[in-house]
Amino acid sequence: MEARDLRHPSTFAHLDRSRWNTFHWKSVLTTGMGVLTDGYDLSSIGVVLPFILASFGQKSLTGWESSGLTGSALVGAALGALAFGPLANRGRKRFYGLDVLILSIAALAQAFVQNIPELIAVRFVLGFGVGADYVLSPVIMGENANARDRGKSLALGFGLTWGLGAALAGLVTLFLNAWGVPSDIVWRIVLALGALPSASVIYLRRKLPETPRYVARVQGDELAFERVVAHVVGEVGPHAHVPVQRDDTSARTYFRSHRKRIAAACVLWFLFDIVAYSSILFGPNLIAKSLGIPSGVFQVMMELAFTVPGALIGLALIDRLGRKPMQVIGFVGMGLSLILFSVMKSVDAAPWIGLLLYGAQNLMSQMGPGSVSASGMLGVELIPTKIRGTVQGWTVAAGRLGAAITAFVFPHLFARMGEGGAILMLGGLCGVAAVLTWILLPETKALSLEEAAEESVA
Repeated sequence: MEARDLRHPSTFAHLDRSRWNTFHWKSVLTTGMGVLTDGYDLSSIGVVLPFILASFGQKSLTGWESSGLTGSALVGAALGALAFGPLANRGRKRFYGLDVLILSIAALAQAFVQNIPELIAVRFVLGFGVGADYVLSPVIMGENANARDRGKSLALGFGLTWGLGAALAGLVTLFLNAWGVPSDIVWRIVLALGALPSASVIYLRRKLPETPRYVARVQGDELAFERVVAHVVGEVGPHAHVPVQRDDTSARTYFRSHRKRIAAACVLWFLFDIVAYSSILFGPNLIAKSLGIPSGVFQVMMELAFTVPGALIGLALIDRLGRKPMQVIGFVGMGLSLILFSVMKSVDAAPWIGLLLYGAQNLMSQMGPGSVSASGMLGVELIPTKIRGTVQGWTVAAGRLGAAITAFVFPHLFARMGEGGAILMLGGLCGVAAVLTWILLPETKALSLEEAAEESVA
């Protein structure tokens, strides 16, 4: 397959060379608020889980009720991604806004459940919206971005905003507790407030134009392409009057030629989420309890002192150092931090040492694979426009499957192997993921999306 170099005229050259502008900021806000909601919704359950179980007379943090509450949204997200992946191939913006509408309604409904099974069911629906958002948002953001800033766009819209949403969940919980709100009301308020950020961008998402790459490569509509490029770039000029060629390569051909890339993107996100969600779902309870720190305080400390700074480092380096080095360094750093944490627990070291080591895992996580794999970057950059939606759905589902395995297995692993053994196993998985990244992942920094995806361009 032949891809054009940005130094030569191409359909998307002006788009790829454009400066970061008002449209890009608006795009980050519109997509980022949905991701902030995802971070808030998926993290808040870990913070308020003890309140929920106590409210319904359950005492165990390692029982099936706990696993169902933490895992149902993740199973829903996997199915939502698989459903919305093919839909995204029928139009990126066609279903955009429906995802956050689902999120808003389900988040609000959590406040009115009467028992744990009802909450599990509502969170499954909420997860369905999360999965849809993780398909649509990175694809839209990536297809609108310029080549130089595409990594920063995805890292900002996903890595940073997700961490801010998770931190917000902890802060809201701390505030309500400090205000003296009864614990059986706290969890309902915390979960329901997830409706606000997602509802705020429903209108903005419906108003976003179709992406220029979808218009050109899938629809083959030259007039619509001229209009949308002018909208994205922020000016009307001769750059828009270039030939538009629809991609007539069959989807089957692309699935066959890109099968190794598809497998790499799925496996790497799967491995990352197994490790990451052990911290997201159970860190505020099992890990925090072992360190003697209240769950809300632990959540806020992890996010603001480690995860958000890690996202900022990733944001600064992703388009300079590259995707592959950032992910390898991140996985290696995660693995070393977790292994040292496990050793620390075995020698009964001071809790502050454990806090720093576990925090370092969060920093390296968000700096590396949290800003690459978990931002949806691999499914966007490695895959041609024609099948990007479907494959993005597969990669998201693979990640959520890994997270769901964590939700249902990690508490029992923690109880059976002990904290040190469970954490040591996670550190080993990080080492495996680092090696696979080095072997399987091609570098895509500064390339046009067509070059990065090895898309057939005449």
